[in-house]
Amino acid sequence: MASRMKPAEGAMTLAEMKEFAGFSAATQRYIRRGLDIGLEREDAMARWSRDVVEAASIRAQARMYERLEEIRALLPDEDDLNAVEPFLAPLITVTAFDLAQGRLTSFSAYRFLYERLIGAEVRPWLPSAFCAAAALPTLHPDLRRKLLQSISEAAATASGWSSRQPAFFPQWVEKVDAPTLQD
Repeated sequence: MASRMKPAEGAMTLAEMKEFAGFSAATQRYIRRGLDIGLEREDAMARWSRDVVEAASIRAQARMYERLEEIRALLPDEDDLNAVEPFLAPLITVTAFDLAQGRLTSFSAYRFLYERLIGAEVRPWLPSAFCAAAALPTLHPDLRRKLLQSISEAAATASGWSSRQPAFFPQWVEKVDAPTLQD
């Protein structure tokens, strides 16, 4: 017998879909591409590369995302300060790479991607990694300003985080021509 989704789970999945739909087309494309690379779902080069510049960007992203396995393995308990540096340093580095691409233009887009790449357990660490990476001098000052202004006080100072794993993982959707009505 197939398991049935609880109404709350369906509502949360719908909320995730709605959040994703609110991102710009470029952000949606980057998130789907990042998930293909980071979760090894598809051949990202074949699926997403439109020119040599994008091909180089995909190769660089794939090299950077090789660190995701290490990041997942190093995820510390919230109160283990000795484990913070080995975990947060590579997370900030990968985050800085993604933010520098200019497609994740808000904390919510970043959070959406990273809670899927790493898992719900990373949520408490995302505000600090995002703020650290967004404040790096390697980013253009206008981009730094936009990114840092995108994180709400509530997100930056949350007293707790959901442990519910994301349910919606957006993927490439092929265009299909709509059938024409014939008399």
